[in-house]
Amino acid sequence: MKMSFRFSLLINLMIIANIAWSALPQQADVVVYGGTAGGAVAAVAVAREGKTVLLLESSRHLGGLTTGGLGATDIGNKGAIGGISREFYERIHQHYVKPDVWKWQKYDDFFKLGVHQERSKDPLVEKTGKPTMWTFEPHVAMQILRDMLREAKVDIQFEQKLISLKKEGERLVEIKMENGNVFRGRMFIDATYEGDLMAKAGVSYTVGREANSKYDETLNGVRAQTPHHQFKVQVDPYMKVGDSSSGLLPFIQPGDGGMPGNGDKCVQAYNFRLCMTQVPENKLPWTAPAGYDAKKHELLARYIEALVAAGKTPKVGELMNPVLMPNGKTDTNNNGPFSSDFIGSNYDYPDGDYATRSRIWKAHEDYILGFLYFLVTSPRVPQYLRDEMNSWGLAKDEFMETNGWPPQMYVREARRMISDYIMTEHECRWERMAEDGVGLGAYNMDSHNCQRIVKNGYVENEGDVQVRVRGPYPISYRSIVPKAGECENLFVPVCMSATHIAYGSIRMEPVFMILGQSSAIAAVIAINDSVPVQKVSYKKLSEKLTEQKQIITNKVFDAPNTSFPHKLEGIVVDDIAARVTGEWKNSQSAGPFVGDSYLHDDNSDKGQKCIRFTPKLPAAGKYEVRIAYAPLANRAMNVPVVIHSIDGEKTIKVNEKQPLKNNQPLLLGIFNFEAGTNGWVEVRNDGTKGHVIADAIQFIPVK
Repeated sequence: MKMSFRFSLLINLMIIANIAWSALPQQADVVVYGGTAGGAVAAVAVAREGKTVLLLESSRHLGGLTTGGLGATDIGNKGAIGGISREFYERIHQHYVKPDVWKWQKYDDFFKLGVHQERSKDPLVEKTGKPTMWTFEPHVAMQILRDMLREAKVDIQFEQKLISLKKEGERLVEIKMENGNVFRGRMFIDATYEGDLMAKAGVSYTVGREANSKYDETLNGVRAQTPHHQFKVQVDPYMKVGDSSSGLLPFIQPGDGGMPGNGDKCVQAYNFRLCMTQVPENKLPWTAPAGYDAKKHELLARYIEALVAAGKTPKVGELMNPVLMPNGKTDTNNNGPFSSDFIGSNYDYPDGDYATRSRIWKAHEDYILGFLYFLVTSPRVPQYLRDEMNSWGLAKDEFMETNGWPPQMYVREARRMISDYIMTEHECRWERMAEDGVGLGAYNMDSHNCQRIVKNGYVENEGDVQVRVRGPYPISYRSIVPKAGECENLFVPVCMSATHIAYGSIRMEPVFMILGQSSAIAAVIAINDSVPVQKVSYKKLSEKLTEQKQIITNKVFDAPNTSFPHKLEGIVVDDIAARVTGEWKNSQSAGPFVGDSYLHDDNSDKGQKCIRFTPKLPAAGKYEVRIAYAPLANRAMNVPVVIHSIDGEKTIKVNEKQPLKNNQPLLLGIFNFEAGTNGWVEVRNDGTKGHVIADAIQFIPVK
């Protein structure tokens, strides 16, 4: 009995001691919250500087989207990527030059496809002597990140869900997890996609789209026209066709979408990036999600049926975008009007608690699985399309813990910090330049659709924007630290300070890695100099980052020499301000052009696309009307351009192969117009052969 009592007492004491031990705060110089690729790189950078670091992740997954299916790296200009971020892509290349890693495909066969090369050349390879590779399998990215963390001896702790924190004045002292763990640090880095630590620390932030008027932008807020990923055919939105009283079909939202240009709390759509394959030995069959109901996909059925009725033969590549990766796999993203983006179903996610986010996450998973299962089983899908879809499946040897399903939802945008410097469309266009750069953005200003509504009696998506930046541009140090007076020892490299449309350019995985490293080095300087993050010496920071091969200035990049070499007189209506019908593609591949780019019809859907340019004329009278286009050999020679004026409507056929004389837009004629906005010019693609270009229309008053 005595032995039993003593043994029981010993066990109880051990349990008490273990509880007490687990409740003891763990400490480090820098605590990184968020095991995204940006967080992992931040932790590596701190450790390489000789400081102690803790890397905490709320889930069991490391690497965020970089290891979660996004293997088709988006960046724009690879010359903008330096530091540890570039090291990651160099290690990707080093992996794939090994013959034994090519199990399902031959090395030469993959590169013959041109996928690696066509995702734009890397201008720094010759300079550095170290080749890079930007397309990869998820498990390869995971192994490389784990190797980098292991080499730096970084302590990673998973399933650490933030529940509360403690501040002393403006200083963050400790953070507490749901499991009772407490972590203390001198500096903190919030590398989550959601900005949870930032929000709990009382730092200012926003969710949704700002009004264009707020920061004098043109691409923010509700969109008047959404040409990309749009329904190409008319689809009835009601439960009973033609009966608006019968209610809306699933996946359509009530309301008119809001006034163009106004701000709202809508969030661009999320999805999962699927790793698919057509290798029979390595693919999993498509399965239905729990509670699958084919009736929920009536909108998809009607869309496919409308395409077929219009004489089209929709393919898998028009319903999703399977970009080829090594070993016969893909990074499959959203494509088209009804695809893997679960439009309008994520508004509660950014500020949601863990239960809310879990529900939204599961809803997205079920939606995409249902979408895929419908495509392979529904008799309303043409047999050839079902067969094509059935030739694909999730890769067996990826995400094996989750049966091939990606462990990371694509949270394209959540909270965004409001700091003393807000990155905007103006930086992307080189109209304003941050002087304290800690990395470069280089991708398009890119927003996925935010709403799916009814417009003019038919279903329509709203919110997609795809407009090129002028070139790589610096991201301000002030945009990754809170406002002065809010928190003096926190960095926010992922949910950083930017407007919705600027964030659409910045939110790329290589850039998050760059900003993670820059945050880490600034944190080390702040510790060494005993200063708040807002007072870190930019001279010291820029020198250290440059030493580490981080690229923080765009002075080495030239602005695209493709615009008109002189200012165009009169009233100029660019394509960005025009009303677009049909799906036009944005391009910068040839010049000259007005603004940052031009639109083309992709030599498709002839007779279904047009763009209307409507000027706001200050006075009635005669005006020269000129058309700007980027001439090239593949252009159409008979582009119908309709001028609507007091004189009526006149159609002029334009040969867009023809070079522009003296770099002046082509004169179409002189026409009488009323004051105001009653007149317009429309570029159409009816009866054309070749690419139709729509860039800008110039109106010059005749004296």
